[in-house]
Amino acid sequence: MSKTHYRKVFKSDHLGVADLEDLQEEGHGLVFNIKEVRQEIGVAVAGRKGNYNIAYFKEKIKPLVLNATNSKIIKGFCKNSPFVEDWKDVTIALYIDYNVKMKGDVVGGVRVNPNQPQPKQTLTKENKSMWENAKKAYIRDGNLNKVLARADMSKEDQAALIQECKNA
Repeated sequence: MSKTHYRKVFKSDHLGVADLEDLQEEGHGLVFNIKEVRQEIGVAVAGRKGNYNIAYFKEKIKPLVLNATNSKIIKGFCKNSPFVEDWKDVTIALYIDYNVKMKGDVVGGVRVNPNQPQPKQTLTKENKSMWENAKKAYIRDGNLNKVLARADMSKEDQAALIQECKNA
């Protein structure tokens, strides 16, 4: 049975705790790639108009309103550039901090992990040593789960690797 978080009815246009909880329940990781950050003037966030830095992602998820804490972390990932135009093509990991307070109430919030995730390598047949190691892992485990946790691999290359292992 699927459950509905109470915050869903508030219909936020921006990423929030309930959205991350949904992603986690669906088995998605919380690592995303920032496409761009824009300063938006007079935009409504949580029912209040204001000026905000908003991160837009390459993945199909809602944008994230960046508070001062999250902005400072992303700035650090971008050679300490204070300019939001430099905060693009950055990989970040998000998490839920249930202790975030707003106006004295504990409400929970979305945080950027201060430990920046390392981008995955792309695994292709051209990288012979990685390819051979991936074949060994497939033969050992019967699947590519551990390989895909560490490297990106096209569906075509996955099929080719599996076929090679079956023909061996």
